[in-house]
Amino acid sequence: MAYLAFAEPGMAGYARVEAVRRLTLVEDRPSLSELERSVIALARRDGPSSLRAPGVLSRLLEWVFGIKASTQLADPKLEALRRIAVLSWRRGYSVPSAEVRAFIASGYSPAEYELVVDGIAAAREAEAHRRA
Repeated sequence: MAYLAFAEPGMAGYARVEAVRRLTLVEDRPSLSELERSVIALARRDGPSSLRAPGVLSRLLEWVFGIKASTQLADPKLEALRRIAVLSWRRGYSVPSAEVRAFIASGYSPAEYELVVDGIAAAREAEAHRRA
């Protein structure tokens, strides 16, 4: 029967290092909050036009009627997430590098970017399979 003798020199250190390694692997996994996941889901309905600045007509409607039809979010970090999500829903992995840089500059990590884009790609693929 094989066993690890933790009383032998060096084995206790091995167990300690292995436990720390397992904990850091779990902590290094990127995750998104419930609010961030809802922003990604809402971005599914936004079109590429929601990424542009308001045009003349929408500014005129706002001036005349007081109607503001902006889909931009007030929180800059969540707005960066929404922009990446809109582009990913529409273009897949073809997201402009400037948008990726802005996303990372807003406080997200590259691993979180991959999590968002891969999750949207999986959802797009599942949606395509449902239609077929």
